Amino acid sequence: MGALPKIWFLRHGQTEWNAEGRIQGRLNSDLTARGREDARKQAALVAPFIDDVLSGPGGIYVSPQGRAQQTAQIALAGHGYAVDDRIAEIDTGEWEGRLRSELPCADSDIETYASAPGGEGIDALEARVQDFLKALAGPSIIVSHGILGKVLRGQIRGLNRQQTTALCNRQGVIYVLENGTEEILA
Repeated sequence: MGALPKIWFLRHGQTEWNAEGRIQGRLNSDLTARGREDARKQAALVAPFIDDVLSGPGGIYVSPQGRAQQTAQIALAGHGYAVDDRIAEIDTGEWEGRLRSELPCADSDIETYASAPGGEGIDALEARVQDFLKALAGPSIIVSHGILGKVLRGQIRGLNRQQTTALCNRQGVIYVLENGTEEILA
């Protein structure tokens, strides 16, 4: 992938289904009290640079899904943003709403989510992320999801699939991606 602008990636805060160990995919559950606190923590972290992002050629992009929208409303403190379907979470087909403990064991969360019957699959997700990244015009803030975020971060860093699956997947932090590197603001 060619040179990309600086990106600040925020994963949505903890949801009720995250706490229960349920796969959300394209379904939604509300943020927990901890999830709202995650987003408030991100608001403090993003405050020093949000105006600079908005004054340049980049922008703020948020997944259309409710948990990302809830997080954005808190973390972005009322700043406007564009909703982009390309950064929605991976479609996990027949496994949406199921407990992860009920599913066949896989070596990683990405493999599990990508192998869901009737789901999107990893190739389609990677293509969607590449299309989104190619369209960025400048430094940008992105509010999205765990699996999508790992794939996005892996592509920006030039990682293979195995390395991408090993990435951490924290909530309440900001992943700063620039020149193929990642820094975590916590």
